Amino acid sequence: MPRSLLRLPGLLPLLLFACGPWGRVGEEPAPSRSGGVTQVLDPGSTYRRLGRLVGSAELPFVGDIAFYRSGGDSAVALLSVSLQTRHFAFQKDGEFFVARYRAIWNATPAAGGPPRSSSQEQVVRVNSFAETQRSDESVLYQDGLVLSPGEWKVSLQIADELRGRKGGAQAQVRVPAFVDGSVSAPRLVYQARGRGARSEALGVVVNPRGSIPYGSDSLTLYLEGYAMPGPTTVPLVLVGPDGEVVGQDSIRFEGNRDVESLAIRLRADSLPLGELRVAVGRQPADSLRAVVSFSAGWVVTNYEDMVSLLRYYQPSPALDSLRKAPQEERSRRWQAFWRATDPNPGTSAHEGLEQYFTRVTVANLRFRDESVEGWRTDRGEVLIRLGEPDEIFDASPQSEGRVIRWNYIQLRLTIYFHDPTGFGRFDLTPSSRSELEQVIARLSRQTGF
Repeated sequence: MPRSLLRLPGLLPLLLFACGPWGRVGEEPAPSRSGGVTQVLDPGSTYRRLGRLVGSAELPFVGDIAFYRSGGDSAVALLSVSLQTRHFAFQKDGEFFVARYRAIWNATPAAGGPPRSSSQEQVVRVNSFAETQRSDESVLYQDGLVLSPGEWKVSLQIADELRGRKGGAQAQVRVPAFVDGSVSAPRLVYQARGRGARSEALGVVVNPRGSIPYGSDSLTLYLEGYAMPGPTTVPLVLVGPDGEVVGQDSIRFEGNRDVESLAIRLRADSLPLGELRVAVGRQPADSLRAVVSFSAGWVVTNYEDMVSLLRYYQPSPALDSLRKAPQEERSRRWQAFWRATDPNPGTSAHEGLEQYFTRVTVANLRFRDESVEGWRTDRGEVLIRLGEPDEIFDASPQSEGRVIRWNYIQLRLTIYFHDPTGFGRFDLTPSSRSELEQVIARLSRQTGF
């Protein structure tokens, strides 16, 4: 595996990875790689399995707690939370759209004792209404508490102060007892500034989901070593979803420093889809559980499932290439599809796919009374492909069945759905199917995909 380093102020360089055999890390069975639309609609199930804090449905979030050595025998518990702007209520404020939320988290010793808590009000400010509807990881929140070693019960609540919605999560965590010669568990990070002493503030921005976009160029791990007595080497292993080792090497600490910070950049374009365990040292607990998915925003870890989910995406040669890709070409062709269809290459998100999967979610919830999943019904298909109609007319029940009419004014299109049996399954009429396909072809020519 090719080697690549991230050099930051206060950080030491590191050589990675030489591939080779290694024993299985941990004893938990590998999760299923499939899940399809269920993973897209309920990514929380995946993140719970990875040990994350997952907010309730009213205001969803994904959180993680990382531990770093502090003064004495205590540790800094660094809470990181990922949120989506579409779950907040925004109001116009001059040239911006503004949302406000409060984050409250508490930690109580499991054996009894005084709790520790923190409460902060945060403001989210975006430039356009479109940004308020983003379904990717668009808001990050971090906060820290200093805790003593042992078992703690933690709770987190995020409250939208405009809408009044709240999301909460609880968990029991073990705060490690760091000693001289110990190493922190690795974490995926967006930014890292190394520190040389426990008294210095942490300068990391953690990826709380631990999600790695499939086929991405690289990812960055951050970890710390504490008071190593001299030059010290510890193993670093990447284990894939089936227990196979996908990378391994050794980390070298120079030693004789209070804190030694390392930011490690790894090539990620050859990582397999599914759960990834990153283990440092010889203790399975000193590990990170992450997930390689098609995007940080949608948890789909099976190639065939993703191709199936894209059945209504705007036709293009790049999409056809995905369907025909052999195993060894899938990562490269996914990157090519992403680049070819991204409507705004200047951002890290793919706004077209974000909109598509938001529509999949809406369709699956709205049309679930038919005999198939809502996103696979004819009404679900039209909603996903064209978006919300401008007008909907539901005719009164007739002896020959019900008819629903959708109007798309700008597209100059009228769609009819017919329920001939009266059992609530609405199918596109043949003429409407033909007109729909003509509009899709016209839109495809306009975009050039």
